[in-house]
Amino acid sequence: MASIIKVDTIQDQDGNNIINENANTVTIGKAGDSVNVTPGAIKDSSGNVIISKSGTTVTLGASGDTVSVASGAEFVGGGTQWQSTIVTGTTLSAVAGNGYWIDTTSNACTVTLPASASVGDTIEFADYARTWDTNNVTININSLNYQGNSSPNPTLSTQGQHLKIVYSGATQGWIPTNDDPVALGTPQAYDAEYLVVAGGGSGGAGDAAGGGAGGHLTNFGGTAIGLFPGSTYTVTVGGGGAAVGSPGVKLQGSDGTDSTVSGTGVSLTAIGGGGGAAQIDPSENRNGRDGGSGGGACLPSGTGGSGTVSQGNDGGVSRGGGGGAGAAGTTPNGGNGLANSITGSSVTRAGGGGAFVNPGASPGSGGSGGGTNGAPSPSPRTSASPANTGGGTGGGDNGGSGAGGSGVVILRMATSDYSGTTSGSPTVSTDGSDTILTFNASGSYTA
Repeated sequence: MASIIKVDTIQDQDGNNIINENANTVTIGKAGDSVNVTPGAIKDSSGNVIISKSGTTVTLGASGDTVSVASGAEFVGGGTQWQSTIVTGTTLSAVAGNGYWIDTTSNACTVTLPASASVGDTIEFADYARTWDTNNVTININSLNYQGNSSPNPTLSTQGQHLKIVYSGATQGWIPTNDDPVALGTPQAYDAEYLVVAGGGSGGAGDAAGGGAGGHLTNFGGTAIGLFPGSTYTVTVGGGGAAVGSPGVKLQGSDGTDSTVSGTGVSLTAIGGGGGAAQIDPSENRNGRDGGSGGGACLPSGTGGSGTVSQGNDGGVSRGGGGGAGAAGTTPNGGNGLANSITGSSVTRAGGGGAFVNPGASPGSGGSGGGTNGAPSPSPRTSASPANTGGGTGGGDNGGSGAGGSGVVILRMATSDYSGTTSGSPTVSTDGSDTILTFNASGSYTA
């Protein structure tokens, strides 16, 4: 009968630990030691190899053995050996037991699996730069089955994909035990340019001034905003100020409403245009209303409405035109709007409305970009501003004024970043390598 010696620690003649067991952890040697096996193997009492070493390879057990790990125990530092060199080439010959980071930023890659394998062999692959959706990875199964089939070769084409395969034997061959995309835990924003135009104000009715244009807010050609993947950006397109007045009724014009874009990291608001003043009674306030651009003032002592800094300009005085995005209103003309090429062609928007003038005189002109003319006396209702220009309408007399033009929101981004997920049916167009979303009505974009 073999003898059994029960100890927690085996030490050398100098009192140094050679083998130590503590709290179910067995340690061979200590920090800084070299653990040598001589003459290259540890055998049991029957001469069977338990541990052997050849070159730099240490083998547990012998062919045909079952190597068991006790329940709750684990190998520290074992498992897949991830390679430190990033794979960037067009081909890779995979080796069992290894894990590979594959970067397909510049090209696709074909991975060839081993021509022979043993049950339990494991190989892993991970999308290093999250580009497998652009340049795919193809697995050449190299004569062994993959999930029970000998063809075709699998393709990995999902961004952030991680594949772990284990060899199960000749019948089913390689079987994935993990084949899922890994979510980007630190999403990065991508650049987008914008134009946000609010609804224009309407002119007054009754010896009245022009309405101010909607605020004109843009970064086109400047610093872009950042859109975060997975975030939804809500777009509100402001309406134009309502038409006012009827024969014999004198009213101040209505303000346009704001246009906005809001979502993670983004908060943009273009201010609605100010309504134009009306000469209702000498005791009434004859000032134009403030807004993105200000509404015009009436005689004799009114002041033009104030425009918002970086969005518009002030309304004019003494039967003044409404302010525009590019210039202040004057007597009696509306200020011009601003041209912008965010869609790929130059379009002018956010012009102020012209003012009413005395009988027989030419009416004040609306500013370029949707501003409409004022009215002579007597007159029908002045024309409404075209939709999605943010223009102000002209001041009317007995006929009243038309409605201000509604606003517009435009987003421009690289086509490679565009998700294709929208609501509200924006118009989608392209210009070179960019995609442009034009919202003529409220909606949303999910990055």
